[in-house]
Amino acid sequence: MFDKVWLIPIFPIIGVLVNGLLGRRFEKINKSIIHWVACGAVALSFIVTCILFFQMLGLPADQRLYEFTWFKWINSGVLHSYVAYQIDPLSMMMCLFVTGVGFLIHVYSIGYMSTEEGREYRFFTYLNLFMFAMINLVLANNYLLLFLGWEGVGLCSYLLIGFWFSEEANAIAGKKAFITNRIGDFGFILGLLLLYTSLGKHGIWTLQFSEVFTHVHLLSPQVATAVCLLLFVGCTAKSAQIPLYVWLPDAMAGPTPVSALIHAATMVTSGVYMVARSNILYSMSPFAMGVVATFGALTALFAASIGLVQNDIKKVLAYSTVSQLGYMFLGLGVGAYAAGMFHVLTHAFFKALLFLGSGAVIHSMHQGLHKVHSHADAQDMRNMGGLKSKTPITYVTFLIGTLAIAGIPGFSGFFSKDEILWKAYSSPHGHFLLWLIGAIAAGMTAFYMFRLVFMTFFNESRVPDGADEHLHECPKTMTVPLMVLAFFAAVAGYLGVPHALGGSNRIHHFLDPVMGIGPGKLLHKAGGTIAHGAHAAAEAVHGAGMHHAAEHGSMFAEYLLMAISVTIALLGIFLAYTMYIKKRDIPEKLANSYPFLYRLLLNKWYVDELYELTVIKPLHGFSILLWKGVDVAIIDGIINGVARIVGWFSGVVRYIQSGYVQSYAVSVVLGTVVLVIYYFIRAIS
Repeated sequence: MFDKVWLIPIFPIIGVLVNGLLGRRFEKINKSIIHWVACGAVALSFIVTCILFFQMLGLPADQRLYEFTWFKWINSGVLHSYVAYQIDPLSMMMCLFVTGVGFLIHVYSIGYMSTEEGREYRFFTYLNLFMFAMINLVLANNYLLLFLGWEGVGLCSYLLIGFWFSEEANAIAGKKAFITNRIGDFGFILGLLLLYTSLGKHGIWTLQFSEVFTHVHLLSPQVATAVCLLLFVGCTAKSAQIPLYVWLPDAMAGPTPVSALIHAATMVTSGVYMVARSNILYSMSPFAMGVVATFGALTALFAASIGLVQNDIKKVLAYSTVSQLGYMFLGLGVGAYAAGMFHVLTHAFFKALLFLGSGAVIHSMHQGLHKVHSHADAQDMRNMGGLKSKTPITYVTFLIGTLAIAGIPGFSGFFSKDEILWKAYSSPHGHFLLWLIGAIAAGMTAFYMFRLVFMTFFNESRVPDGADEHLHECPKTMTVPLMVLAFFAAVAGYLGVPHALGGSNRIHHFLDPVMGIGPGKLLHKAGGTIAHGAHAAAEAVHGAGMHHAAEHGSMFAEYLLMAISVTIALLGIFLAYTMYIKKRDIPEKLANSYPFLYRLLLNKWYVDELYELTVIKPLHGFSILLWKGVDVAIIDGIINGVARIVGWFSGVVRYIQSGYVQSYAVSVVLGTVVLVIYYFIRAIS
């Protein structure tokens, strides 16, 4: 069955072709055909993924690596690249939740986009295209195919963020996402080129993972550091880290299913996946790992501070996504690659749940406000309140997701977040300051998420124009995915219960074969040959003196830090309860007492304005200089000047071409006389 891995990406691309070419006709006949095609394609991919996943589980741990070559893609000189897929624990874990969560979001979109008459087929075509690109990204066995998927999800992000392109804000947000990602991708390309040429000097002309990681010891520490940092530049854009995170909050202009699928569960974790996939390469450079951890910690804290005062329900979730991505990079940077990927898994469930829950709230608000012809902002939490009784399923499921992201014991986010914090403290690559920043960010997360819950679902209704009478629960196509995601948001963390709590941390053991740990890793290639690629790479890293992070400190220290982090989270919840339930005048008093700090956070630290002043305006001015000064004045001036000279000369010459025979005869006679005189003078001289 492993040879059937190509079925996973093929189903979504078939959905793209069918809905893309025939969707307009389907909408006239019966638009449910569009839903069946789009959702069915992802469902089939999910089924095939499940089959391959369980088949892989039946193999010994050292044989859970398989490579399938589909066809040759590039054959140019020494470069030979294939469309080839790799089945291993990391790729299958990613593919499992990409297709699974993707399917639930496709189903949810049926209800959410039901009012998009004439455009629904285009939306589902884009969603399927995204699934195709994302699947290629996570299943690729080489950096080139991974980069193809990387660019593909960037394109789909642009298309889906700007789906409602008739509104200028949406179109601008789409362009902002596209351009920001191109900046990061430039660094990614440079990293790949440096890696390719550096290995090429040793005769290794390939970007295939097994070959790169087998020969990674041939790279000098300086080159390895440069490659890792350049690749991380791509991650700062795709996975929204400082300084290229600015596109993601604006991306909330797109439909909510887009926010859930692309900007919470899947696309934004591409950078995390790439670093985890390249863990052997990053382990060659402690400096690069330190950079990753530092940027991750600072991003987690920075984004959480902005989320404290935002009033748009999706903006709060957007900044929480940026913050949680920072946690993931913090884990990767301290060498806890499995912990970082564990948080990717749990985050996919609870953040998709939260975004879809916010979409259900917005959908209900839109319906109610439309009934009373109100133009109030349906996403502003100040216009909500009292929705607990109006949308009970949405409330309960949203609360579960909030408890998970806040790190409350028993819910999925607690296990993954706590492990990252512990590794940030105890790992040889960790530091107390990294743990402290992560713990403070965790407390902020608990505060602003419960602030969101209290402002949206509790207290009296603040829905304007009496629209609260028309608010109701969403259809089952929207609530059933919420319930499924709520279940996984509650229980997914039990896959990684740490030893300190009596568990065996199964997620770590599962990911061991691709995290550069342990001997005997075999790569089964499609032709049946076996290469000890991962094992050789692990030995190379070991020989270079690089070891994976080992835990320090006693069990008591782990329990103590766990208790402190939980206490900080509970304190954040208590503050939110006090400020938004018991004494609701406190937020306004604080805003009036500290107006500068409040405006600073409300305006997102003025980062967009800073970029406008230091980057956009200078580039715009320089572009105008090139346009008017170089292009128009110099280049066009030279070309137009030559044209004018030719025109003047032509104007003089045209008088000779009068069209009168007499004039031509006179010219001939004069010419003859001139020639006779010329030769006569030459003869007598």
